[in-house]
Amino acid sequence: MSDTGFTEDQKRWLQGFVSGANAARTARGLPGIGGPAPGAAASSAPAATGPARGPDALHHAAMARFEAAGRKLSPQEIAKRDEHPHDAYARLKAEARTGRFPKPMDDFRWRFHGLYFVGPAQNAFMCRLRIPNGILSHWQFRAVAAIADRWGGGYAHATTRSNLQIREIAAEHGPALIEALAMAGLTPKGSGADNIRNVTGSPTAGIDPDELIDTRPHALDWHMHVLESRTLHGLPRKFNVAFDGGGRVAVLEETNDIAFQAVAVRDGFGVEPGIWYRLALGGITGHKDFARDTGVVVRPEDATAVADAIVRVFIEHGDRTDRTKARFKYVLDAFGFDRTLQLVEAALGRPLTRVPAEAIGPRRPIDRFAHVGVHRQAQPGLNWLGVVLPVGRMTTAQMHGLADIAATFGDGDIRLTVWQNLLVSGIPDAMVAAATARLAALGLTHEASSIRAGLVACTGSRGCKFAAADTKGDALAIAEALDGRIALDQPVNIHLTGCHHSCAQHFIGDIGLIATRVALDATGEDTVDGYHIHVGGGFAERAAIAREIFPATPSSEAPARIESLLIAWLGHRTSADESFQAFVQRHTIEILRGLCDAATPQPTREAAE
Repeated sequence: MSDTGFTEDQKRWLQGFVSGANAARTARGLPGIGGPAPGAAASSAPAATGPARGPDALHHAAMARFEAAGRKLSPQEIAKRDEHPHDAYARLKAEARTGRFPKPMDDFRWRFHGLYFVGPAQNAFMCRLRIPNGILSHWQFRAVAAIADRWGGGYAHATTRSNLQIREIAAEHGPALIEALAMAGLTPKGSGADNIRNVTGSPTAGIDPDELIDTRPHALDWHMHVLESRTLHGLPRKFNVAFDGGGRVAVLEETNDIAFQAVAVRDGFGVEPGIWYRLALGGITGHKDFARDTGVVVRPEDATAVADAIVRVFIEHGDRTDRTKARFKYVLDAFGFDRTLQLVEAALGRPLTRVPAEAIGPRRPIDRFAHVGVHRQAQPGLNWLGVVLPVGRMTTAQMHGLADIAATFGDGDIRLTVWQNLLVSGIPDAMVAAATARLAALGLTHEASSIRAGLVACTGSRGCKFAAADTKGDALAIAEALDGRIALDQPVNIHLTGCHHSCAQHFIGDIGLIATRVALDATGEDTVDGYHIHVGGGFAERAAIAREIFPATPSSEAPARIESLLIAWLGHRTSADESFQAFVQRHTIEILRGLCDAATPQPTREAAE
């Protein structure tokens, strides 16, 4: 007990109770009551005085309900209540002038501005942008390259959310980089921590011969709504939204918390026939869940309002105490889909539109090679060029060259995909050869083997403090070991992720690897980089969660393990049309291990030499 008669837990409970009561009174237009809990210690960060008002009231009320129930808020929730991260920009700039990187809670706050301290992997910030639908102009792309040259490490990474990251940013350069991005019409605001991440959409939006709808205006509308709605910042955890227009390139919308999937609604089912978005909810493949169809369809112009209502339900009911259970999936698990949709309708102020499954027309299958190579656009005589970026990395010199290609040969757009690569659109037939030649001069290509076309890797231990292995380096080693040694007649996706956050979505790969430390002996004292290897994952019309087949495999052995899987598939598939996924799904893990043991990989290049 303190000299006030209250324990620290009691004081924190009282603070939460008063905050929640004030939030409720403010919502009704009443003045707030009271002040800090008796004997409450001052926060280490500047805190707002008086009751919670305006856009933060909904969050503070949710926090208070958990405390009133006797549960302790996570440190991140307390940090957001003490000082909303968007109010901390002046402190961020002041800290930058000292050349110091932030302490843990300020590291959390700075992520609301797009800056991640990634030590000890790199003694630097990483900055993640927001690029709605993953599309930016050639001059914006060139600006990112110039910014990465001046304040970063001279390269950028394309991410699995159709986005860009700049790395190796010194402590003193963070604010200058953010402000330079703003001058280029770009922003990293809310791209990290407990916020709605970059909105993804079809990379071939507006140019795809197969698309049902152009996702660009809807992705942009949601992007701007999020940026201008402070209530939608500071959620219980991160939140993902994606729009799929029904085109040829997979958007992986089913891995998002909210998936808007373009569908054709047939006549005769009580709603206006035409193109709607089907609503799917709860995707989070790191927790082994895909977004599930709700039976709801949404008019495209209403997508932002519906997404807003869903996020507000998450704000009110998402767990503020346990970070491992704070994703939207767990709200759905707790309430069920029917009850959750009722809450969404209450937040929206009107019923959602439901149709039976037979009202929905079939969607065309995606093309697993459409993100690389040359492809005809919907516009006669024009093409998009899918550029291969080795595990998403490109130098700033290459970025300037790509901007030149887009401006000289294309329509000026750079289109990022969830496959860690980009497209250059609007290239006339007569210009394709010149564009690909210019691409080759940059050390890049539009051609890829079945393995390299589906190779995805997160940042890994070179640049992420959570990663247990060098995923990008190991991915390239796998491609180098297998290319030219094993001929595949179908695409195979290989995903390498460095930790449980599953940024590379290993569970949806044909072959998925999640990094781990592998013990070299029974003592466990000596360890090496390694992976748990999974098989049978998929996405789009073949969505499935992969199963573990080879646990704790040293990274040096991973190429041989993967080669044995591919040899087993090629030697034992029922027909030339049977996919790798179908092959592994019709066998038990024990049988698959036996087939792999029987497969004899060819000698490595080093051994052959």
